[in-house]
Amino acid sequence: MRIGFISTRLNGTDGVSLEVEKWARVLRRMGHELFFCAGELGGYARGGMLIPQLHFKHQSIIALSQRAFGANAEPDGEKLCDEIYAMADELRAPLRHFIRSNRLDLIIVQNALTIPMNLPLGVCLTGLIAELGISTIAHHHDFYWERQRYQTNAILDLLDTSFPAKLPTIQHVTINTIAQQRLKARRGIDSVVIPNVHDFATPPPGIDGYNQDLREALGLSEGDLFILQPTRVIQRKGIEMAIELVHRLQLPRSHLFITHRADDEGLDYWHWLQHEARTMRVDMQLIDYLIGTERAKLNGHKVYSLWDAYPHADLVTYPSVYEGFGNALLEAIYFKRLIVVNRYPVYNADIRPLGFEFIELDGFVDNAAVEKTRELLKDPGQVRAMAERNYAIAQEHFSLEVLEAKLRDLLANC
Repeated sequence: MRIGFISTRLNGTDGVSLEVEKWARVLRRMGHELFFCAGELGGYARGGMLIPQLHFKHQSIIALSQRAFGANAEPDGEKLCDEIYAMADELRAPLRHFIRSNRLDLIIVQNALTIPMNLPLGVCLTGLIAELGISTIAHHHDFYWERQRYQTNAILDLLDTSFPAKLPTIQHVTINTIAQQRLKARRGIDSVVIPNVHDFATPPPGIDGYNQDLREALGLSEGDLFILQPTRVIQRKGIEMAIELVHRLQLPRSHLFITHRADDEGLDYWHWLQHEARTMRVDMQLIDYLIGTERAKLNGHKVYSLWDAYPHADLVTYPSVYEGFGNALLEAIYFKRLIVVNRYPVYNADIRPLGFEFIELDGFVDNAAVEKTRELLKDPGQVRAMAERNYAIAQEHFSLEVLEAKLRDLLANC
């Protein structure tokens, strides 16, 4: 089949872009031909059709979002909807061209019919799918009702029409059972659960000639404790719990490194974290300037991939309050690291029952978690045994082979 991916952004280390890369890899090895369209393209999607207005950070899109959501949302939803529909009409021709010029048999919409970060795009896709009658898979990562910032709005009818759209040619995919149940209860829409996955059939890469100097680049000396927080700096990541854990461990020469950017949802949270770290005397550093989607040279200095960081980490913290699933958790399992995880809802529903062994938090850093972390950092043999068991469980439930079987079923229905 000729399959087109459409999203706001297909580049970088956000969860959606990372998961699309895995879907693309599996679909290609199944023999399908792939095409990409977004407001930002890179890596596997480089060379696709770039439509700048599809990006949620396009100035015109930001302006609409500021008027649509939050305490300062416009009370006149009808006027705002008219403007959203007008902008959606402007997107229709280039998106129709993407579909027709590539003679697509199927489109896979990645989160653009799910979270209303680009309102005109969701409205445009709803109309275009109905107009063309094209087979569509809507891959849902984050629904608007799961995010506090979208709760105050004057455009509820628009949201319930397009986020997501309910059309006969759309097959819906959710990434966890909680989302599946809420979508059915809220909108009467059935969906298939396809969790986040990873290539557990391929052994993880280790330390090599390129990344062997990463600790040195971070200013670490032998014996320093490398604690990795492999996420963006946004409030739902619960990074304050990682700071408190490092503080309470009271281990000398401990360093907490955050790998992803801090400006996706404003800088207020990052500034607060900096204050908390200073108060607790925790060495916390943002290293997004050193970590990219792939190895590269930038402005004369070496850029490492995220996968270069994991092999060096003594401990991975993942204290998220909410996650759609948990890409970074799967990556930490893949690299067989010692992991601290907060029991967020999807973890409790879909991951914890499978029998994984982590250091667990329950919304705060308790004494038991601190002591268990301290003990395991001194017992690499036990950590290795835990990591091997976790790897085997993840390979059974969250592998590319699991994804391929589920995609075959979806494509058979097209």
